[in-house]
Amino acid sequence: MIRPAFFFDRDGVVNLDPDPEPYVVSWDQWKWTPGLFDLLADVKARGFATILVTSQRCVGKGLLLPQDLEILHGRMQEILGDLAFDTIRVHTGLPNDPIPPKPDPGMIVSAMEEHALDLSRSWLIGDADRDIAMANAAGVPHTIRVLGLKPVTVPALHAVRTLMQVQPLLETILGPRPARA
Repeated sequence: MIRPAFFFDRDGVVNLDPDPEPYVVSWDQWKWTPGLFDLLADVKARGFATILVTSQRCVGKGLLLPQDLEILHGRMQEILGDLAFDTIRVHTGLPNDPIPPKPDPGMIVSAMEEHALDLSRSWLIGDADRDIAMANAAGVPHTIRVLGLKPVTVPALHAVRTLMQVQPLLETILGPRPARA
């Protein structure tokens, strides 16, 4: 069955940016972004596949081992439980990484091929130009930018200051959230 997807950037969307550090390299640095759990419940109730698309160059820089990144994402998925992402796509910056970095659409395209996704009805939420540019390059028409300190040169279709503003936006565009079975 072909269904739309809701693509999520990680740092700055799923978890708070690890300011002043450039990378989250341990669970102790992880801080959930307020509103994430409700947003995931909303988009899953609407029938979207949920896909995490993230660049974690800290692995390629030797700051985090690949297996430690898997453990970190495993912990994230375990805590999310029924709200866990359907799949995770990661660019690590390692020389043999088959996943190209953002803004290349490779993360989205590989998820589409594996999960039979309808990109024409899909959404992406990110906090950086490269996130929005990746969605545009992949043909994802609905983009939401979480505004913060990063400069904006690639505009998104919608902009919010917090994740808690996304659900009202979705209700305006897609209608009320359906009850989950």
